[in-house]
Amino acid sequence: MLKVGVVGVAGRMGRMLAEGVVASDDMVLGGATEIEGHSLIGTDVGFVIGSKPLQVALTSDLNQAFGECSIIIDFSLPKASMKNVWYASIQGKAMVIGTTGFSDEQKDTLIDLAGKIPIVMAPNMSIGVNVMFKAVGMLTEMLGEDYDIEIVETHHRFKKDAPSGTAKGLAQRVAQARGVELSDHARYERNGIIGERSQGEIGIQTLRAGDIVGEHTVLFAGTGERIEITHRAHSRENFAKGALRAAKWLDGKGPGLYSMIDVLGL
Repeated sequence: MLKVGVVGVAGRMGRMLAEGVVASDDMVLGGATEIEGHSLIGTDVGFVIGSKPLQVALTSDLNQAFGECSIIIDFSLPKASMKNVWYASIQGKAMVIGTTGFSDEQKDTLIDLAGKIPIVMAPNMSIGVNVMFKAVGMLTEMLGEDYDIEIVETHHRFKKDAPSGTAKGLAQRVAQARGVELSDHARYERNGIIGERSQGEIGIQTLRAGDIVGEHTVLFAGTGERIEITHRAHSRENFAKGALRAAKWLDGKGPGLYSMIDVLGL
């Protein structure tokens, strides 16, 4: 049985991940963390996720939580994820990271640490979204420069980073397919007298409202027609399923920085 540790189990995503591990036939929950001082520290994780007692206490101590685990799943915040991946690299644990909002410096550190341990990191763990990544790259190549490309993402009002990691990932796919640097062509907002849309511009627009789990649309607009691809997440369950699939895929893999594209064989 694959022994898995989950970060942030008292949160919505962490709880769903822990529920998925507990329900699995080939994984067992080996440990779980929350931030220091959280009111549920010391509580049996079974109580936290609404299941029978699991004999696993929620803790803020990484070694206590993950000492016996071979894989850690982390959907938290960049600062916490960096602490967790440093721990994993020292202890030889594999990691699945669904956290978004990393700085360029943090990303460079993650790349370095992936030379010591296997890491799956993706801006979105959804299987459907990763198929969308593949399709967007293919469409960009086939349609060429004559089609303007706009990416619109919508999330709940509590999301802290913008644009979403998924929107950035989609934009990067477009840039790669065009053979250009995203930083040279991205347009994140428009206001005032801005003139005509420049050739090769990659528009990335952000909406925040209500409790929307996540929606991403890529629009390819040519003369007289347009193509739109949209992915709508109805719940966080699809992210959890993708992360658990990634954890199983990682078992036995050597050091390296992998993506969900690797996990899915796309």
